[in-house]
Amino acid sequence: LDHSISSGIISALERKIDGIGNVKIHGMIQTDSSINPGNSGGPLLNSSGKLIGMNTIIFSGSGSSSGVGFAVPSDTIKRIVPQLIKYGKTIRPGLGVGIAENRIKDLFGIKEGIIIKYIDEKSPAFKVGLKGMGRDRQGRYYIGDVILEIDGKKINSFDDIYHVLDQYKVGQSIELKYLRGGKIKKVQLVLSQL
Repeated sequence: LDHSISSGIISALERKIDGIGNVKIHGMIQTDSSINPGNSGGPLLNSSGKLIGMNTIIFSGSGSSSGVGFAVPSDTIKRIVPQLIKYGKTIRPGLGVGIAENRIKDLFGIKEGIIIKYIDEKSPAFKVGLKGMGRDRQGRYYIGDVILEIDGKKINSFDDIYHVLDQYKVGQSIELKYLRGGKIKKVQLVLSQL
């Protein structure tokens, strides 16, 4: 089946699909083009022959190549491929924090933001003095800081923080808005590779 081509219609942009570890993959192109096991990774072209994406996955009820297909946009490819060539992996910026589960948010009555569960030493979050959860002398848990926003973008889940940080590079500075002891605070933080 060398040198074959299939056609299809792009039915939506900016779709979210489930990824690994409860993280959603944002910005996908939805298409009805056939995506076979052999052509995943193949180009998605517009009618002018311009690369607009890379065919990646298909959801099919029958297990065939027909169904709802998704492609990674070319802008994402342009950002990621140089990293793969240079480092053999993608380089993601991070804060260096662990995030508490939603049940902990519910337990403490936190409606907005994400609770910092722990902070890695030598991380950007540690360097600016952010605080994670802890225990008092009686062994009761207490919360430290609750991240509310990154550069004005609301953060309410791990998926939110992952998606927002995906727009930045290691070494870039962000403004983090957080809640500590009932007071809203802001801090500038330089993202690092984690």
